[in-house]
Amino acid sequence: MTSEEIQVRTVTDDDAGELFTLRRAAFVTEAQQYDDPHIPPLTQTLDELKDDLARDDVITLGAWSGTRLVGSIRVLTEPGKATLGRFAVAPDLQGKGIGSRLLVEIVPRLPEGTDEVWVFTGRDSLQNLAFYASQGYEHQHDQRVGDLTYAYLRRMLGVDPDPA
Repeated sequence: MTSEEIQVRTVTDDDAGELFTLRRAAFVTEAQQYDDPHIPPLTQTLDELKDDLARDDVITLGAWSGTRLVGSIRVLTEPGKATLGRFAVAPDLQGKGIGSRLLVEIVPRLPEGTDEVWVFTGRDSLQNLAFYASQGYEHQHDQRVGDLTYAYLRRMLGVDPDPA
């Protein structure tokens, strides 16, 4: 599969069941790594997910291979800032460019005036941290919440992540 074979579009209420299933599959590994089955992507109900999809300040994109939802990204928007979350790629398709494609596709869909994009991940999620760094995100700070420590990364828009 190439990234050209992937179609990216906004996730709608009609896609909620597929999105729910994709997130569960994608976040199980993260939950196992942190020995915590109660991380928010695994405890969110289908009704809560549908409510989230209906929010005006949230953009949720999906990546489809044919009729299969293979990746998604959720973005909370506020003046000047966007925060990525619930970034998921089907476990059997990770490392094939789907996540990179979603990160590229989200930028033109952000509200005008958005100049920074934030993302957070578990501080021990080295693969995630390396991926975000390769996409131009820079570590800003860590924050402990309960037993978990999250790393917060930021990318300034309009700045070439690889000025070589």
